[in-house]
Amino acid sequence: MIRTTFIATVAALICSQASAQAPEGWIFRLESAYLNQDTTDISGGGSFRADRTYLRLGGLNRRSDAVNFGLSATLGQSNYDFETSAPWGRIRENTLSFTLSGENARGMRWFVAPSLRDRAEQGADSGAGRTAGVFGGVSWRVNDRLTIGPAFGAFEGLGGDNFDVFPAILLDWEISNRLSLTTGPTLGASQGAGLSLRYAFDDDWGLTLSARRENNRFALSDTGPTPGGVGQDSSVPVVLSVNYNPHPGLNVALFAGAEFDGRLEVENAAGSTVRSQSYDTAPLVGMAISVAF
Repeated sequence: MIRTTFIATVAALICSQASAQAPEGWIFRLESAYLNQDTTDISGGGSFRADRTYLRLGGLNRRSDAVNFGLSATLGQSNYDFETSAPWGRIRENTLSFTLSGENARGMRWFVAPSLRDRAEQGADSGAGRTAGVFGGVSWRVNDRLTIGPAFGAFEGLGGDNFDVFPAILLDWEISNRLSLTTGPTLGASQGAGLSLRYAFDDDWGLTLSARRENNRFALSDTGPTPGGVGQDSSVPVVLSVNYNPHPGLNVALFAGAEFDGRLEVENAAGSTVRSQSYDTAPLVGMAISVAF
């Protein structure tokens, strides 16, 4: 799964969740996060570290006919610091998405979220990292504790990755009054969605364990070592976060974890892989905040 593919899902899932809880009219949400990946060794020699930040503003308009629409814009970047032979440096990660969602009296919820993305190293050709796609799904309320359903995504690729079509599952399972399992967005980690197990100590405090597969691709700079090429950073981040939710409009998370099965790859302008290196387990720390108004 592509990490940034799921940015559009955030707005969609906010729409489907908020539709049953919020009054009619516009609801806005501002989200921000910072993540530090500590220095880790690369196979074949050398090491690197990375800092990631993002800021997202989304709006949802809830209508009386239960068909809602929303917009979401994300500005983000990843700064890589390589000890030697840097394949890339600063990566911009921006997204603009539109969401249409609804539900009926029988507990069926649906959404469709087309989006435009720009993933490119500083200095890349304008539009080199620009792609478009759509994510959508349907879920049903099986009972008061379980909502589940299928979803799919279809996105343009970069370089040798011409097109990416994938299935997904939407899950919101309240296992008990304190324990829940969801495939919704994992705000306590970096941008994206995954599988999260949350334990609520009380109405304000909770502990969340999140994991997912990330595969982040981006266009490389025209003045770098591989002009016109594509870079890729893939891993499996596992994160434990402490969440503070004093009221429904505010959530603060402090988190720590690690990236497993990491790999860095470079493709040249012809789409051939010219560099592929694994990296050791990389420690992660960071914080995130979400405010609704």
